[in-house]
Amino acid sequence: MAWISLILAGLFEMFGVAMINKLHNERNWQSLVLLLFGFGASFLFLSIAMETLPMGTTYAIWTGIGASGGAILGMVLYGESKDWKRLIFIAMVLGAAIGLKLVS
Repeated sequence: MAWISLILAGLFEMFGVAMINKLHNERNWQSLVLLLFGFGASFLFLSIAMETLPMGTTYAIWTGIGASGGAILGMVLYGESKDWKRLIFIAMVLGAAIGLKLVS
């Protein structure tokens, strides 16, 4: 259950980051509510995961999902560069998160 909560926290973190961009482009209350919902849900699921999992591993995986997912969303939805170097570094972030899981 803790790992599912952690993955959900990372996915809501990605959603919150996407809503920051939406709020920047469309200044309306719906975008703000969605942003607050995304980050609120992210912190809720992160706190649930941290009841069981070690803090360092949990935080590293959460930020890894959020950072990598945000970069991928930027490439897919907002036309950001899909340069192979960016993809290599995203893979390195995800690989590091998986490595932390394997050694924990």
